[in-house]
Amino acid sequence: MYQKLKTCYDSIRQKTDFQPEVALVLGSGLGDYADGIQIEQTVDYTDLEGFPVSTVKGHKGRFVFGYVGKVPVVIMQGRVHYYEGYAMSDVVLPTRLMGMLGAKKLLLTNAAGGVNSAFQPGDFMMITDHITTAVPSPLIGKNIDELGTRFPDMSEVYSKRLREVIRKCAKDCHIDIQEGVYVQFTGPSYETPAEIRLVQAWGGDAVGMSTACEAMAAHHMGMEVCGISCITNLAAGISNVQLDHKEVQETADRVSASFKELVTTVILAM
Repeated sequence: MYQKLKTCYDSIRQKTDFQPEVALVLGSGLGDYADGIQIEQTVDYTDLEGFPVSTVKGHKGRFVFGYVGKVPVVIMQGRVHYYEGYAMSDVVLPTRLMGMLGAKKLLLTNAAGGVNSAFQPGDFMMITDHITTAVPSPLIGKNIDELGTRFPDMSEVYSKRLREVIRKCAKDCHIDIQEGVYVQFTGPSYETPAEIRLVQAWGGDAVGMSTACEAMAAHHMGMEVCGISCITNLAAGISNVQLDHKEVQETADRVSASFKELVTTVILAM
């Protein structure tokens, strides 16, 4: 896996020597965020040997290098999901690659289902912690010593400093932000009502099909991590509405402008 990472790294470095400080993974509703920054270079995933390619509609599948204000960033415009059939090591390969390219800080975004009864579709939730019991750890297998230790501490995956930054930025943007624990499932099906009751018993506030594994891999290699979920729907059993991806996309699009403003403000303050 480390050789695969090196191959992808060398392939990108043949195309650009851009040095990012911040890495950003775009979730639903933010797919076109990268189009609004000062772009210096783009690299399609298909141009990288052995790189996993996103198959989800609306995910462009490229890295965008450029500036948000004066902050040099690398943006993952289209993430890879475990449910697409990739090994978990491939799912987190892009995250690790952005770290190898120089990014020290990582902002993860996603669309999530609300489990906490206080949440409403269109809310934003700052991730304070996560649960990955339902998915394989990206650290399973031979440890990549070049990236991190065999048994990494996970008591603060989501940086306390960056959580405070998000709180302040949300206040400055006049955006009410929720806080909570994100639970990752495999997907691609939505969770059952019984699974959501289990999440509630665990202490989870939102559910999704990404993000937590990326956060774990990034933390393993020493990146400072934070995350924001857009609550696009209430999870199964919380409401009587049948779940479908159209509702998720419609809600994400509705609050997209506010989400973009929050993301930009956070990046400038990181």
